[in-house]
Amino acid sequence: MANSLVDPFGRAIEYVRLSVTDRCDLRCVYCLPKGYKDFAEPDTWLDFDEIERVISVFGRLGVNRIRITGGEPLVRHNISHLVNRLSALEGISDLSLSTNAVQLNKQAAALKDAGIQRINVSLDTLKPERFKAITSGHLDKVLNGLQVARRAGFSPIKINMVVMKDINDDEIEDMIEFCIAEGHTLRFIETMPVGNTGSKATDRYYSLAKAKERLEQKYTLLPSSLSGGGPARYYQIGGTDLRVGFITPMSQHFCETCNRVRLSADGMLYLCLGQNDMVDLRTPLRSGIDNDGLEQLIMAAIARKPERHEFNTQPGHVVRFMSQTGG
Repeated sequence: MANSLVDPFGRAIEYVRLSVTDRCDLRCVYCLPKGYKDFAEPDTWLDFDEIERVISVFGRLGVNRIRITGGEPLVRHNISHLVNRLSALEGISDLSLSTNAVQLNKQAAALKDAGIQRINVSLDTLKPERFKAITSGHLDKVLNGLQVARRAGFSPIKINMVVMKDINDDEIEDMIEFCIAEGHTLRFIETMPVGNTGSKATDRYYSLAKAKERLEQKYTLLPSSLSGGGPARYYQIGGTDLRVGFITPMSQHFCETCNRVRLSADGMLYLCLGQNDMVDLRTPLRSGIDNDGLEQLIMAAIARKPERHEFNTQPGHVVRFMSQTGG
């Protein structure tokens, strides 16, 4: 299907990160503050019919990749039913999900049966007490969820580790060994200044260039690639099957190849994670816009997509929490 969504900088938009909730059952220090409860009310969220309609229009315009995110998407009631509906849409060939894995032990099989092809799991530490300090949660629930997901047929599972200075940067090699043993793919991510919690990222920032240099002292890193719509630069660890990705929005941004937009749970289309510009799709949807009008609205939005983020030049520019935008 021809892609009708090309932004002013020649980038074809083929990837939508779809947030189904701004709620989460963890409180990661770089995403939500402890005790935060100011979530959107459910009647402001797009319902499943509205989500299906928007994604079907994106599919007709040439988008083929959808990643379901949150908040934590598994806290959205009957999420596997939505997955089943999206997996049947014309044009959508890649349906994946990002999760903290806390509830995977209950939902992994249903998600696989409904059409989720790949999952990414956030895991920043292998130490139970440190995990609790970072997330206010329990590590054993995540590790159990990973085991259940693997038994359900998800392979490889991508582990996302946000590397933070003086918090978990001493576990980079441990996470490598864990993923080798468990057969997971590993992706390191730099912290980003999104929201009040993310604004502290400058204090926790750890350049992945430094991490790569460390790993090269112990392992042979062979340039590699991996299917998926994300921006990671991959290497294979010599003598193993492990592929390690580096996601570097701060030290080596990938804006020139950005192929995505984000649809929030409340129907706002964010054109860039590092900018405040957004387009309201919920109000037109609930005011009776037809599919042709929705297509025109989305195309006009893409025409406003900025060239790049401003995390480095304006680190306090984005004040919304990451969970409100979608991961």
